[in-house]
Amino acid sequence: MAMTDWTIIRRSMTSRLFSTVTTVITVAIAVGLMLTLLSMRDSGRRAFERGSGNMHMLISNDSSPLVSVLNGIFYANAPARAITPARFAEIANSFPAEYAIPTQLGDRYMGLPVLATTREFFTKFSPNPDFKPGSAELGWKLAEGRIFEAPFEVVVGARAAREANVGIGDQLALTHGTGKEAHVHRDFLYKVVGILEPTGASHDRALFTDLTSSWIIHAYDRRKETNPDAGKPTEADLTDADKLITGIYARIATRPDMNISAMIPAQLAKLRADGNITVASPSTEIQSLFRIVGNIDQILIAMAAAVMVASSISIMLALYNSMEQRRRQIAVLRVLGCSRPRVFGLVVTESAIIGMLGGLAGFALAFIGTRVVAAVLKEKLGLVVEPIFDPRITFLVLVASLGLAALAGLIPAAVAYRTSVARNLRPTD
Repeated sequence: MAMTDWTIIRRSMTSRLFSTVTTVITVAIAVGLMLTLLSMRDSGRRAFERGSGNMHMLISNDSSPLVSVLNGIFYANAPARAITPARFAEIANSFPAEYAIPTQLGDRYMGLPVLATTREFFTKFSPNPDFKPGSAELGWKLAEGRIFEAPFEVVVGARAAREANVGIGDQLALTHGTGKEAHVHRDFLYKVVGILEPTGASHDRALFTDLTSSWIIHAYDRRKETNPDAGKPTEADLTDADKLITGIYARIATRPDMNISAMIPAQLAKLRADGNITVASPSTEIQSLFRIVGNIDQILIAMAAAVMVASSISIMLALYNSMEQRRRQIAVLRVLGCSRPRVFGLVVTESAIIGMLGGLAGFALAFIGTRVVAAVLKEKLGLVVEPIFDPRITFLVLVASLGLAALAGLIPAAVAYRTSVARNLRPTD
């Protein structure tokens, strides 16, 4: 049977199978790490954008736009300063709003945030950034029950329902604050009337209730401080001092088929001219957040690139060491008519094949790894990350793996090229 180049390379690789396999695994880990980092970086940014949905502005009294977004959308902390009803009306009437939804944060249930708002939160705001104006699907779907219709009814996000182990009809007592200083609103119980399906946004770990009920329980607490015998107030008893909110989800009116408008920058600038409020563009602040952590991304990617280079060095060392054991084999090939350039090419090709196999195995590892990471993020954080491999980037990484491996084979190939036939075919007594 004729000894083809492929036969020679295959036998060379299988004759030192352990070394070949370990080198391929090293390359696979390097490529898999690089592809996983690149995929999860872009997918993670997309997952964070999902929470801001179709709103154009988040208005609050927080210290900065980024803090406003972290508190108002991702429920990092309860905002420290409130907005009065008169101020809310003034703001809502100062621009052509498609919606201006008041929200209030501060209460919790078993550590989970409670957002007090209006029904417009579910009928006009969409958590889906790809929402198409005019579409009947906002992105909110009920797994069970219905949206709240009256005070002291609560709708529970998918992850919150799972973590708190609550179901339709359960009675909940909310708390104000956290830790030892948390105050339990024992005199008011909320009834669970709905459980949402997962949205893939931060809202999955929140509970939602009517603003009026939140105003009532806090008005009652304030009155009890001065008059222990005070009775429970009703909506009619509430004053403007009771009707406070902490944020406004706002969207500027656009054309029916458009998500953006030329008026948005001008309206943002107009509102920001009022130094008494904080006006955040959620998409801009999320980009700002990723710029802050972008340096970490670059460091991790640089480390992954270094690992890829290290894997190519491991290929070089494995082949170089094997040259010392294969000098006689190379000499025999030369005697059988294999030219020096052909020997050189065989070694480089063998090195490139190891890089190619490692690259393909690395892609498989990245494909599995990103889905494992996505499943963990969904389970632990309620964050839906959809790993996507950019074909161009994936191709470039695989080509880089192949190229580095081929370069790594140059030194062992040079050793093989210079192997002396006469010296290595002497009898070995």
